[in-house]
Amino acid sequence: QLVESGGGLVQAGESLRLSCTASVRSTYIVGWFRQAPGKEREFVASINWSGRSIEVGNSVKDRFTISRDNDKNTVYLQMNSLKSEDTALYHCAYKVGVGPLRASSEYAYWGQGTQVTVST
Repeated sequence: QLVESGGGLVQAGESLRLSCTASVRSTYIVGWFRQAPGKEREFVASINWSGRSIEVGNSVKDRFTISRDNDKNTVYLQMNSLKSEDTALYHCAYKVGVGPLRASSEYAYWGQGTQVTVST
């Protein structure tokens, strides 16, 4: 099971760090996705077990970074220079499929999500 935390209400330009913590160690790729009201789920970032293979979505590429601490079974999403359009419910999940890295359909074991709200 995956549990997300770290969301909250911030001002535009501020930062947040989200955490995705697993109850047991896993070697799956972990992905972060977000979904705003009325919009489709969007790929944010992913990281493999070693941390050497990282993908970041185009809309956040220069502002968000992903990392992991395998000793803590936790993947982090550092979000800097937040914008109002980053407001969404953020989820993490394991990539269990063999299809495209950025396709949410390839992921399972979704957490309950953590809400990020950016005010202007």
